[in-house]
Amino acid sequence: MNAKPHEPLLGKRVLAFVGDIYEDLELWYPKLRLIEAGAVFVIAGEESKTKYSGKNGYPCVSDIRIADAQSQDFDAVLLPGGFMPDRLRRLDKVKQLIAEFSEQRKCVAAICHGGWLAISAGVYRGVRVTGSPGIQDDLINAGAIWEDAPVVVDRHFVSSRKPDDLPWFAKAMIEVMQNK
Repeated sequence: MNAKPHEPLLGKRVLAFVGDIYEDLELWYPKLRLIEAGAVFVIAGEESKTKYSGKNGYPCVSDIRIADAQSQDFDAVLLPGGFMPDRLRRLDKVKQLIAEFSEQRKCVAAICHGGWLAISAGVYRGVRVTGSPGIQDDLINAGAIWEDAPVVVDRHFVSSRKPDDLPWFAKAMIEVMQNK
């Protein structure tokens, strides 16, 4: 498949995690931007075809179960924030998937509290990142190198602090995915 200039991610697939009290914008903004760029976007929840409520009440229906997701089927993983990461970070399959994406040098993109998922997966040691100021200490204690910036790209890792950073976050995801 040849990508058109307006569809630089044609043929690429993105996996995103969802659960109750996810940060609405941190899931929907990248989803729409990456679809616009030609990517296929698949949302994984603890259950398939289940409606999850965002922090601000916006619903999201999962496409597949997290348990059924396979890293080799995707080119990137999106880790949105909200309170959802605190629950999902306890699931072995979530940690396994994130670790596999990292080992395969595929885009691992976390925003705000989504960094908690990467921390629990053990993939941030020595990686330059940003995230919500509320998890700055957690990131540093996990061995990450903290930067206060709208977006930080370190190899295949993309991170941002908050919803206001979404334009830079989505742009960086597209650029990292184009180069993989």
